[in-house]
Amino acid sequence: LAQPVTPELLVSPSSQDGDLGSACPEDRGNWTGRLDFLLSCIGYCVGLGNVWRFPYRAYTNGGGAFLVPYFIMLAICGIPIFFMELSLGQFSSLGPLAVWKISPLFKGVGMGTILIVSLVAIYYNMIIAYVLFYLFASLTSDLPWQHCGNWWNTDLCLDHHVIKAGNTTFPVNITNTVSPSEEYWSRYVLHIQGSSGIGDPGRIRWNLCLCLLLSWTIVYLCILKGVKSSGKVVYFTATFPYLILVMLLIRGVTLEGAWKGIQFYLTPQFDHLLSSKVWIEAALQIFYSLGVGFGGLLTFASYNTFHQNIYRDTFIVTLGNAITSILAGFAIFSVLGYMSQELGVPVNQVAKAGPGLAFVVYPQAMTMLPLSPFWSFLFFFMLLTLGLDSQFAFMETIVTAVTDEFPYYLRPKKASFSAVICITLFLMGLILTTEGGMYWLVLLDDYSAGFGLMVVVITTCLVVTRVYGMKRFCRDIHMMLGFKPGPYFRACWMVLSPATMMALLVYNIVKYQPSEYGSYRFPAWAEVLGILMGVLSCLMIPAGMVVAVLREEGTLWERVQQASRPAMDWGPSLEENRTGLYV
Repeated sequence: LAQPVTPELLVSPSSQDGDLGSACPEDRGNWTGRLDFLLSCIGYCVGLGNVWRFPYRAYTNGGGAFLVPYFIMLAICGIPIFFMELSLGQFSSLGPLAVWKISPLFKGVGMGTILIVSLVAIYYNMIIAYVLFYLFASLTSDLPWQHCGNWWNTDLCLDHHVIKAGNTTFPVNITNTVSPSEEYWSRYVLHIQGSSGIGDPGRIRWNLCLCLLLSWTIVYLCILKGVKSSGKVVYFTATFPYLILVMLLIRGVTLEGAWKGIQFYLTPQFDHLLSSKVWIEAALQIFYSLGVGFGGLLTFASYNTFHQNIYRDTFIVTLGNAITSILAGFAIFSVLGYMSQELGVPVNQVAKAGPGLAFVVYPQAMTMLPLSPFWSFLFFFMLLTLGLDSQFAFMETIVTAVTDEFPYYLRPKKASFSAVICITLFLMGLILTTEGGMYWLVLLDDYSAGFGLMVVVITTCLVVTRVYGMKRFCRDIHMMLGFKPGPYFRACWMVLSPATMMALLVYNIVKYQPSEYGSYRFPAWAEVLGILMGVLSCLMIPAGMVVAVLREEGTLWERVQQASRPAMDWGPSLEENRTGLYV
């Protein structure tokens, strides 16, 4: 039998002729400061979703009562899976592909993760491009979405300043009208009237294309030197949004009518807790908000020193993330309350989620304030910093995953490899800058990280606890942190987390609804394309299994058994940390 080559790597690099030098973790780099890791995780988890998804989800699912399922789900499937991902990364010092040395049979899970992250990175940066567009548009004395009468406005456009001036003389019927900010977004920024649907993208909008190029350039410059550069940028991008959020919050709460919005946001409707939908929504919010399963946490933890206290960091990040979401809700809903009073309509008519909140409702509310360009600039600057550090994480995940697979060739050329990935994803994102680009963005948003992501997380959970073994995993954590995880973590990893995820997955499939954007329904082929995106990341898992089994020798069952055992060089990367079984 041919001798397997892997054990060579177990020899310490010093005893070799230096040819193994590039496989040495020193070369991989580490965080340079103590707070780099913590701030990177906070920046990654606290993203656009905290501002535009959470407040709306809370208000539609029982207001203050929503916090009950939210925190229960945080405890059941947020914190445990977060901790599991950090532990895997820190223990092995490997990216999301190479970490599957833990059980090579399941390497396809890593491939699925990379596919999902790449798709998300493409459209997430387009959202940052929209934010940049609005940021530049705010640098005027008069916001361009303040009034009707521009070339992009239609006859339906109704300016609220006009209503306020004329509300004594004639009653205005505002049911069939459109706000100037709505027309600015759809007819000027997106120019969506130039496209008849997803199959007819129309022309490229050059101003959006330049914004996309700019956002990719910013991201590239920040991840140029890997965690050494992005770890410094997050000192700004992870902390500054809090400053702006507090300013917006104070400004919001001091407006008249603010309490109306806050009342709407927080009035608990406990009857909602009896419906399964609310629990599922809470779990989904936790799942996407913490960014588990995207490989970002694993990647960041892999640059830690071996004994870093990730147990403490887990609680800081997960609870900080939850508190940020709740704070953002106050900032958003206080302004919506003021706006509903100004327009004389109930709050539920102005409340929206997603891009509609960030690019239509909130900008419209800004025009009602004195010093509107200043507040508008602040709001979009906050969105920019919130979005950027999440995007750093996605890019760092892709780059790390591939360079850890081919350390000899790619690690010395990490900067140029990062450039290649950024350029590729920029070119793939060009379709999002067309007149029908918004339809593609919605499709990517709905399907790229849907059920595929859940399958990835469920599989990871099951492989670590069942295939690798709970005892082994707890022993590894004991090696790193000096204590074993308590019964709470073990119960969640073994039963509660996978079961909750399974319920989410089943619910997602049973309650499947075709995508739509406003009144536009997507054609059948677009639906199929979307579902294929999700299925493709799941299919990576069986594909990876086939490859792993073919690499082994013996009967089929022997091959499967061999492929599911940890690789020879699995374990801590530095010789001094290889104690116990790993010596």
